[in-house]
Amino acid sequence: MASLSGACSCMFKVWGCILMLLCCNFMFHAVAQTTHPNEVSALQSVKSSLVDPVNHLESWNKGDPCKSSWTGVLCFHNVGTDGYLHVQVLQLLNMNLSGTLAPELGQLSQLQILDFMWNQINGSIPKEIGNISSLELLLLNGNKLSGFLPDELGQLSHLNRLQLDENNISGSLPTSFANLTSLQHMHLNNNSISGQLPPELSKLPNLLHLLLDNNNLSGKLPSEYSQLAAMRILYASQTSSTRSWNLELLPIF
Repeated sequence: MASLSGACSCMFKVWGCILMLLCCNFMFHAVAQTTHPNEVSALQSVKSSLVDPVNHLESWNKGDPCKSSWTGVLCFHNVGTDGYLHVQVLQLLNMNLSGTLAPELGQLSQLQILDFMWNQINGSIPKEIGNISSLELLLLNGNKLSGFLPDELGQLSHLNRLQLDENNISGSLPTSFANLTSLQHMHLNNNSISGQLPPELSKLPNLLHLLLDNNNLSGKLPSEYSQLAAMRILYASQTSSTRSWNLELLPIF
């Protein structure tokens, strides 16, 4: 009898462990079916800072961003190591949006594409975008953005394309942009960028297109730019009351 009682006790313990494992597995998958809370909060802040007259973002009022098909939000198919889904793409181009860009965009920690092209967004570019180390495409062209270019954008070591053209951006080009070693396309034309071109940009090994025309730049094209081995197109024609450059197109140095 003692032997039978011991065997039963052992079996109960084994089944108890199995049930606990099943419960943990169920809870893990329950969590895995939701977007990371920080990213949900960030997207809600993004929506609050925008003016959406056509209600393109109406779907953002309910459900989970990754599971409820929020307009313009695409997520990774697999859950992260933290057990949550993460936003991969935020694409809100040409939606007649105005308002400003929320600093909370910097909380979208695994974002690869940030696209607000061809809207009417004003205000400055949040420096917090520089925290998104995974970012590959930053597309903000065709808006009404103003203010200086944040130095923090130079932290985006995986950035392939930077499109900020057709805005009202002023100030000088940050030397920190020399750290954008993956960058192939830098489109900054049709703004109000001033000052001299930083020679440090010659350190960009993969830069193919550098578009700087129609700004207020001064000085000469740095001789160091001859070191840009990958360069194929450079537009740098400047027209202002004090300066006129005639470097419309330099295909190859």
